[in-house]
Amino acid sequence: MSTSTAAIGNRLEFQRRPAARIERGGLDLSMLVGIAIASIALAAGIAVTGVSARYFLQPTGLLIVVGGTFGVMLITTPPAALFQALRRTLGLFARESSPHREDLVEEIVSYAKVVRIKGVLALEPGIDQVSHDFLREALLLAMDTKERTELQSALENKIRLCERHSEATAKVLEVAGGFAPTIGVLGTVVGLIDVLRQFSSLALVASGVGAAFTSTIYGLALANLVLLPAAQRIRARAAETFDLQELMTEGAMCLFDGMHSRLVRQRLYSFLNSVPAHERSLANFESVLETGQI
Repeated sequence: MSTSTAAIGNRLEFQRRPAARIERGGLDLSMLVGIAIASIALAAGIAVTGVSARYFLQPTGLLIVVGGTFGVMLITTPPAALFQALRRTLGLFARESSPHREDLVEEIVSYAKVVRIKGVLALEPGIDQVSHDFLREALLLAMDTKERTELQSALENKIRLCERHSEATAKVLEVAGGFAPTIGVLGTVVGLIDVLRQFSSLALVASGVGAAFTSTIYGLALANLVLLPAAQRIRARAAETFDLQELMTEGAMCLFDGMHSRLVRQRLYSFLNSVPAHERSLANFESVLETGQI
């Protein structure tokens, strides 16, 4: 078979394989539902007190808390990291695009069948049809590297770099969430000072004390309803990405080793804790055969 004929055959194999379903982006409904529930609960709590919601709208306290927290973020965080944190935070409202994991495993297994017969370089003609960017990079590295440890080190470095970026973004939000309540207390102190200037009128004092404490509410709400939950959400998404990248790294290592497709399926399904029983028994049987062949 000529080189061009082999390349065409490889392309056909890639076209026939079941591609992993990608969950495309859109609004993250769980994020929006969470915001709605927190907002409704807060509004309902205010309504139960019988105090008008307009009483909690204090421009001075809002300016101190929001402006002060943003200023602290500028002091503690380099501009590039702050912009990255802002971009990642806004990205939380969009649903993350990710493949269906079972389909991703089957996609890698289909590559294992090709590699088993023709070698890892046989994947190159259809590399553009790989469903996930990280998996595509992993397969390209598997083609380019000669040593197994070199491939593993390169993939692990990519995973660690992704983790560091997510952790840095979450840390920015956590730092801001730590300062926001303190700045709210600062706004409350400013409000109390203004109240003491009008101590001759008890009615004004009572009204002013209540208004002053709205700054504390702003600080606590900003920290506990916005900044800290966003930091935890970023960490949760990073954990999901890590699990997915770990699965794809293991798949690339299996392909590099030329492992049988059923053994690849068994190993990758262990990441999902859902290996079908018949696949498990077949994989165990073929592992014995492979050992005997060697």
